[in-house]
Amino acid sequence: MSILENSMSDWQTLGEVVTLQRGTTYLSRRLGEPGPVLLGLGAIQRHGGFKKGQLKTYGGESADKLLLRPGDLFLSLKDVTQDAALLGAVARVPTSVGVGRLTQDTVKLTIKATDVRADYLYWVLRTPQYREYCRQHAIGTTNLSLSREDFLSYSIPPATADRVKLIILLEAIESKIAVNDRIAATYDSLFQAKFVELGTAEEGDCPVTELVDFNPRTPRPSQEDAVYVDMAALPTRQSSIRTWTRRPPKGGSRFQNGDTLLARITPCLENRKTGYVDFLKENETGAGSTEFIVMRSREGVPPEFSYFLARDERFREHAIRKMVGSSGRQRVSAAEAAQFFVRRPNLGRLSAFGAEVGAAFRHLKSLMEESRVLERLRDTLLLELMSGRLRVKDAQKVAEEAV
Repeated sequence: MSILENSMSDWQTLGEVVTLQRGTTYLSRRLGEPGPVLLGLGAIQRHGGFKKGQLKTYGGESADKLLLRPGDLFLSLKDVTQDAALLGAVARVPTSVGVGRLTQDTVKLTIKATDVRADYLYWVLRTPQYREYCRQHAIGTTNLSLSREDFLSYSIPPATADRVKLIILLEAIESKIAVNDRIAATYDSLFQAKFVELGTAEEGDCPVTELVDFNPRTPRPSQEDAVYVDMAALPTRQSSIRTWTRRPPKGGSRFQNGDTLLARITPCLENRKTGYVDFLKENETGAGSTEFIVMRSREGVPPEFSYFLARDERFREHAIRKMVGSSGRQRVSAAEAAQFFVRRPNLGRLSAFGAEVGAAFRHLKSLMEESRVLERLRDTLLLELMSGRLRVKDAQKVAEEAV
């Protein structure tokens, strides 16, 4: 027997470790009624992790086998994206959610092996090796799926002492990222309330275009590998855009630091996809989806004003009413969104708001930069989790250098 065969002899297939419970359909007329929250594809981040958003409760009948509780693992065996970002992606129910219910798109994992911890399995299913396995075994063209048999055939390594210690480090990293996210969400709620107190967003006789430019003229990105933001990167609960890619600019929206990106297509607009740009270099231009409206505060107006206007309920209702097009592909144009009237702001109060929110957003930017470093560190550690090559002391040194 070779060394490799010997080292893998104590690996287990997922079929030996877990049982699966598929979710079922539900009655749409019972949505919003008191009951467990529905946990479908929208509750799973690309490549794994729980995705907070506009979770809906369900008041219909839910068998106990369909219920999920804090700490339970669930995943998707299907995907509607072509890059398989959600195929096989796993999530863990957070304490803040309470009780959830599987939908027809998700599967609950119940651990039957006594020697496998839930947190260990969670992180193994977040590794690049597992994600690549899911892509390689994807079935279909438009809608992808991963068969139950292929999923259960995947092998995981034993939970050695070093691997368990590495899991503890990964848990600490995820906890710190979660803290930063909670601070970001708190900032968002606090300053949205302060924005409302300004009274500017109330109906008045001041055209909003006196305060904000919609799709302003912006220079073309100068570099051939320009920053590119897609729709999936826009947040729904906070201002910070966490991820982006680089690619040659080929049209679409253009933006600079201080701009706000507002989704203009259904259901993204209704789902509150909106982000604030603060991650570009000085004088750099980024590019994004054609389905964005770029909002830029005029001179003398705090740049963050546009962001909180885009989050304002009255403005969003106005934009949604102005959507046109066929069912499922409705959009609002920048020109229609701009046909909005507000109360003329008190310049003193507007300036004070700008000073306060500007300081908060600078702090928030530093927190999000820290989270991006931690995410890169997490991904580095995940890459080594399956191999077991990275020792705990080495991992801790990498973590200390990163933060």
